[in-house]
Amino acid sequence: MKRLILLLSSTVLLFSCNKTENKTDINTVEGNLTDSIQVSNSFSIEEIPFITTEIGDFPFFSLPENIEEMNKPLVRDFDLIYFSIKDQYIPIEGKVYKANIRGTREVPFSQHYFIKSFDDYLKSIGAVKVFDGKLTNDNYNTRKDNDPNIGDEGDIGYGNEAVKCYVLRTKDKGNIYVQFTADNATGKLNILQEGKLNQTIKKITADDIVKDLNEKGKSILYINFDVDKSNVSMDGKELISQISEALKKDNSLKISIEGHTDNSGDGNHNKKLSNDRANSVMNDLIQSGIDKNRLSAKGFGAENPLVANDSEENKAKNRRVELIKL
Repeated sequence: MKRLILLLSSTVLLFSCNKTENKTDINTVEGNLTDSIQVSNSFSIEEIPFITTEIGDFPFFSLPENIEEMNKPLVRDFDLIYFSIKDQYIPIEGKVYKANIRGTREVPFSQHYFIKSFDDYLKSIGAVKVFDGKLTNDNYNTRKDNDPNIGDEGDIGYGNEAVKCYVLRTKDKGNIYVQFTADNATGKLNILQEGKLNQTIKKITADDIVKDLNEKGKSILYINFDVDKSNVSMDGKELISQISEALKKDNSLKISIEGHTDNSGDGNHNKKLSNDRANSVMNDLIQSGIDKNRLSAKGFGAENPLVANDSEENKAKNRRVELIKL
C-alpha cells in the first residue's frame, strides 16, 4: 500500500513538472511574437521597440487588393484621433488619414479578409498591437465634445465597436498609430503620424495691411467680436489699432470696411450683425483719430463667401472683415 501511494505521488509530481515546463515554453514563444509584447496599463511609447522595416511615405501602406475607399478620405496635416491603448482612451495629434472602406464592384467586401490583411501586414513590419476589443459608451462620451471630426469620414469610436489598434515606432518618421474596424459590409481605417502643430499664426501689423491694400486692393482680417454681438473683443481692438496705424502711414488711403458671416442661422440677422460689426470697426477707427470721410462701412452677411460653407473650418474663413481700398 505504501508503495502504491509513493508511486502515485511520483506520478503527480512528474505531471506537475511537465505542466510547468510547457507553460514556460508557451510564454517564451508568445514573448517573441510582435503582437504579444506586454505593454503596461500606464502606457509609454518608450516601451515599444523601434521597427527596422522601411515603410514608405504617409499614409505608409496601400489597401488590400479588391478593397477601396468608399469616399474621399479625410486627410489633414494636423488634427487628432482618439485611440484606445490598454486602459487609456486618448487623443493623439499629428498627420491624419481616415477612410470608410468597401469592396470593389467586382469583389464584395469581406470582413475577415480586411481584418486579417491588416493584422498580418502590421505584424510583419514590426507593429505592436496595443488594443483588441470593443469600445464602450464611456469611450464615446469621452470624445464626443472634444473630437472635431465626430461622424466624419472614417470615424471610429462608438460604443460596442470592435476595434484593433497598433503602434509603430520609427526612428525617421516618428510614432505611427493605426486602428481599424469592420462589419460584414464595410470597414473603417485610421492612420496617424504623431507630430506637433506647425504654428502659422502671426501678428498682423500695419505694414502688412498697407502692403495688402496697395498690392491686392484689399486686406482680409479676422477681428474677434463678442458672440452674436457687434462689440469688439480686447484682442480685436489690438488689430483695429494696427488698421489705424496703417491709415496714418498713408493719409491718402480711403477704405470701405465690409463685414461678412458664414451661412449659419437666419440670413437677415446675419446681414444686420455683419453691418453692425463693420460700423463698430469704423467707429473705433474714428475714435482713434481717422477722418470719417476716409471710411465707409457695410455688412453683407453670408452673400459673398470666400469658400463653400461646407465645414466648420471653411465657415471660420467666411467670418471676416475686409478692408477694400477705394
